[in-house]
Amino acid sequence: MKQSQFVGKVYLVGAGPGDPGLLTIKGKGILELADVVVYDALVSPAILNMINPSAEKIDAGKRRGRHSLMQSETTKLLIDKAQDNAIVVRLKGGDPFVFGRGGEEMLDLVTAGVSVEIVPGITSGIAAPAYANIPVTHRGFSSSVTFVTGHESAGKYRPDVNWNAIAHGSETIVIYMGIHNLEYIVSQMLKAQLTKETPIALIRWGTTPNQAELYGTLETIIEQVIETGFQAPAIAIIGKVVGFRDLLAVQ
Repeated sequence: MKQSQFVGKVYLVGAGPGDPGLLTIKGKGILELADVVVYDALVSPAILNMINPSAEKIDAGKRRGRHSLMQSETTKLLIDKAQDNAIVVRLKGGDPFVFGRGGEEMLDLVTAGVSVEIVPGITSGIAAPAYANIPVTHRGFSSSVTFVTGHESAGKYRPDVNWNAIAHGSETIVIYMGIHNLEYIVSQMLKAQLTKETPIALIRWGTTPNQAELYGTLETIIEQVIETGFQAPAIAIIGKVVGFRDLLAVQ
């Protein structure tokens, strides 16, 4: 039987949305044993401090307009490191399989013959609203929720998000990475005949001490963003659930 050229295993670990207390126990344990950790830009310093002190740490973070490593370079790096190291961690913000390219990386690694394990993480699409007292579902407001990316890549399997279908597909819409395209997204929501009074919340740096929130409607939010200079990284929540926090204020 032919022996594999790889001595190690790659763990695709979700770091969660930012608060180090939201990292899973399993994820923490793997970080403490890791030989190599390749981490993303949005992983908090507190979580990076949990990494085995003797581990090799490599910044592969991606931000709009700046890529430390291209995606193909990151995958090749993981494959190379798995040849000589027992525990290689790809540490990704949120959950690896929720707009985190975890599926792409896993497929490339498995194709190369590398053993891979997924360690899920809490995604910002539910955690950030929760820290702002916004439930993405609630029996009195919403029985369905849609998660969608507002930042689409070139060469993907289809050219555009069908915003009309998204607008009518569920009662709560959570948009990841949507700030840079927010004006277009809002225009599409209105074109799909959502009312101008539809509530929307923007949350940046969710679950961290720097969490900031901006509340408005589809009619007002663009002007509010301009006036306040509200910037990414942030998510948007559209729907009646945004108003739930107002009920708490009167209790």
